[in-house]
Amino acid sequence: MRLAFLHSSLFRSRLPSHRLPLLRMASSYDGPWTARKVREEFFNYFRSKNHTFVPSSSTVPYDDPTLLFANAGMNQYKSIFLGTVDPNSERGKLKRAFNSQKCIRAGGKHNDLEDVGKDSYHHTFFEMLGNWSFGDYFKKEAIEFSWDLLTNVYGLPKDRLYVTYYAGDPQNGIPTDEEAKKHWLNQGISPDHVIASKGNFWEMGATGPCGPCSEIHFDRIGGRNAAHLVDGDDPNVLEIWNNVFIQFNRDDDGSLKPLPSKHVDTGMGFERLVSVLQNKLSNYDTDVFHPIFTRIQELTGARPYTGNFGNDDVDGIDTAYRIVADHVRTLSFALSDGGVPNNVGRGYVLRRILRRGSRYVRKKFGAPIGSFFSSLMPIVVETMGDVFPELTKKQGDIKEILDEEEESFSRTLDRGEKLFDQYATRAKEVGTKELNGADVWRLYDTYGFPVDLTRLMAEELGLGINEKEFEDAQEQSKLASKGSFKKDKADVVKLDVHDLAALEKNNAIPKTDDSFKFQLGNITATVKGIYYHKEFISSSSGIPEGANFGVLLDRTSFYAEAGGQEYDTGNIVIDGATDFEVTNVQVYNGYVLHTGSLKYGQLSTGDEVISSYDELRRWPLRSNHTATHILNFCLREVLGDHIDQKGSLVAPTKLRFDFSHKAQISLPELAKIESMSIDWIKKNVKVYGKDLDLTTAHKIAGLRAVFGEAYPDPVRVVVLGYDVDEVANDIDNPKWRSTSVEFCGGTHVVKTGDIKDFVITEESGIAKGIRRIVAVTGQEAHEASRVANSLKVRLEQLESTEGKEKDGGLKALSVELGQADISVLLKAELKDRLATVRKAFDKQIKEKENAMNKAAVNALVTFFEEKPDSEVYFAILEVGGNAKILQNVVMQGKKLGKAVYVFSVDAEGGKVAHANYVSESVRSRGLDARTWASKVSDILGGKAGGKEDGVQGVGVNVNHVEEALRVARETFSSKYN
Repeated sequence: MRLAFLHSSLFRSRLPSHRLPLLRMASSYDGPWTARKVREEFFNYFRSKNHTFVPSSSTVPYDDPTLLFANAGMNQYKSIFLGTVDPNSERGKLKRAFNSQKCIRAGGKHNDLEDVGKDSYHHTFFEMLGNWSFGDYFKKEAIEFSWDLLTNVYGLPKDRLYVTYYAGDPQNGIPTDEEAKKHWLNQGISPDHVIASKGNFWEMGATGPCGPCSEIHFDRIGGRNAAHLVDGDDPNVLEIWNNVFIQFNRDDDGSLKPLPSKHVDTGMGFERLVSVLQNKLSNYDTDVFHPIFTRIQELTGARPYTGNFGNDDVDGIDTAYRIVADHVRTLSFALSDGGVPNNVGRGYVLRRILRRGSRYVRKKFGAPIGSFFSSLMPIVVETMGDVFPELTKKQGDIKEILDEEEESFSRTLDRGEKLFDQYATRAKEVGTKELNGADVWRLYDTYGFPVDLTRLMAEELGLGINEKEFEDAQEQSKLASKGSFKKDKADVVKLDVHDLAALEKNNAIPKTDDSFKFQLGNITATVKGIYYHKEFISSSSGIPEGANFGVLLDRTSFYAEAGGQEYDTGNIVIDGATDFEVTNVQVYNGYVLHTGSLKYGQLSTGDEVISSYDELRRWPLRSNHTATHILNFCLREVLGDHIDQKGSLVAPTKLRFDFSHKAQISLPELAKIESMSIDWIKKNVKVYGKDLDLTTAHKIAGLRAVFGEAYPDPVRVVVLGYDVDEVANDIDNPKWRSTSVEFCGGTHVVKTGDIKDFVITEESGIAKGIRRIVAVTGQEAHEASRVANSLKVRLEQLESTEGKEKDGGLKALSVELGQADISVLLKAELKDRLATVRKAFDKQIKEKENAMNKAAVNALVTFFEEKPDSEVYFAILEVGGNAKILQNVVMQGKKLGKAVYVFSVDAEGGKVAHANYVSESVRSRGLDARTWASKVSDILGGKAGGKEDGVQGVGVNVNHVEEALRVARETFSSKYN
């Protein structure tokens, strides 16, 4: 029985790469079945069958924490299959659907990354053509559609198609799917092409919706009976379509129960179908990939793609073509859907993919990296942007992210490969077939080589990796990191006045040249001093393992914390010998102290090292610092010249700006400030920075400086849109007031467009006359906008719900909205809208309650008007378990001097409210309200409490309310009669 996400069988490895036949690529395809036409005909067919086109869901499933990436077409319909969809929503009204789903299978449970390039059919990104029925048609129609499309529209030879149906599982009580078999035979398929399969059963998880599936396989060769090769390891008999019939629900005890609504869920691998229709033996030989291959050749000057695999691909160029083409598709789609490469989860998968591809570009194609993938990405947009328009909307963002990541890796790639070569040579010299695991961890930890990339490089040389040593080194590094984090707080390394006095007298340790912080990239430097336990020493050899200490260099590329901007982190490295992890950088009277600990190796004064700051952390710091200058300028423009900076923080994830202003900033003013800031970003003006003498600089018209701050002389001046030399040559020109001019020693973007976006997430007062604004830029701003939009959609969905679902949803959304880091403007708008919905809902509930209360009380009054001699009133009230209404009914009975027992079921809450009253005349006959309720509680469960004349309770057995009513009547009768 297959327990997996839908259609995983479409992409199973069926044959090791060394067993693939030699495949040579023909010229570009010019036949009738272009990839574009294949997709269009699928769409046209299901439109003609009254299916609704539902755009592909994002490859980044923000709302499904169980997935790294969308890996099947069914993911966006989970709520329908699970029965949790809002029936009033558009999704809830859907009966028939079709689309081409963007899928990524890399990382996590479904991971094809390491197989890409080795064979003809693995991809990390692929399209899944699919059609769905939600409680509408079932097996008969689904099978007819599949056969009709494949044979009559696409024209595939019927004698080369084979189908499977579920063979059943007698031990678990699951019958053979005779219904599917019958419908296939009704299509006229030869019986020996209809094959029972024990693997044809699909489940969403250990419990939940499930059912048999039916696969369609195609024999590329033909002229034979290939039934025995179906579901085998022959790449020429391949599965192209899977029909899943969701008809059962698996309970916690493992039993299967028929679903009230049965669904159809199908998936057909687009790239595989195209290869069949174009009569190609490899997915990579089709016009899905040919335009990308052509562009790769244009960018690199490499030989043409020839379609070789394994040992036949002697120079590895064909493998590189496949990997790079696959990876640019994955990256383009993931980034257009909001994915961002980083060190965590799906972000790290994307970083691995980019670095793996970059290494092939440099190593196999011999091309420079830094902007290669962003140069290749437009061909993906050109060939697929019409079907997936989100690609066209974010080209600029995708390019910038790709370039940042690629440029960062380019700095360590060559150094890491040299080190890898040393490790590989050492392994061969000692006669081992494995790389030392600690060395593999070092390549990852210091040089950013994902372990799967190192494994791939090792395989190329016939080597493996000692996985146990790798895991041990990884675990040791984690433990050391935890230890150093604790030490950082307790053992901060600082230079005091005595240390500085000693340095001033020490000619061997000069003040640090930190001008390189304004440039990109690593630099070489020389260790001038090592500072540990209040002493300057010549070597780290006597320092305990993992201990924090300081390093002074003659020059550095690191930014030391200053002007509100956080310090850089990174590494001071001697390739292959030493890695000093820098966790803090401070400057003391011109001496830049790099604080951290050794990962491995030793440092001594005089060592030549590489100063390597973390560029990926520096990038958002630059954006946030320039954005702070823009914000400062816009505040003055909107609120007035009285705005003075009172403090700031420039961090990688946000910026914070404190300033003088007496009143809270109104929402219209905030909107104007944010809009004006975004306009500056859109202008994409250049950012200039240069040192000027302090006296001259102070005279610049429109200059912004922090009151009371002691600035150096010369001082660095940062100007938006105008060259500093131009400003210096015309100091008094009033036009400088129209832009931002500040004294600043921080790092900045090259042009304002690099900031990408700007969102104000907080405005508050922190002291009398001091206001604070917090804002985010770039990817953090995009994420804030995405979260805001998702909250807006949630609110729209809640507006169409009712009852307790709406009440609970509004309460949860109110809490989530209050905690969300989103635009203050959107938050205010959503809070107002939520309050309006809440008010209307509360009014509706109150009116409904009043109506139900009135009806319930009137029913009792009417009963006794019609039967004045009756002493008791029984009823099951349709008031949703509202105990307050039950009490009002009981009170009305009390006023009339009549006994009462009323019930009400809360179906959603799984509870039964009940209440009684025993009149004085009935009590005189021996009926106690507590005894009466006790009899009822024996049936309903739960608890009840009160006095002899009246009790209220809550039961849990909602299906036994009629029995409880019967027992209440019998108990009353036994006493009263």
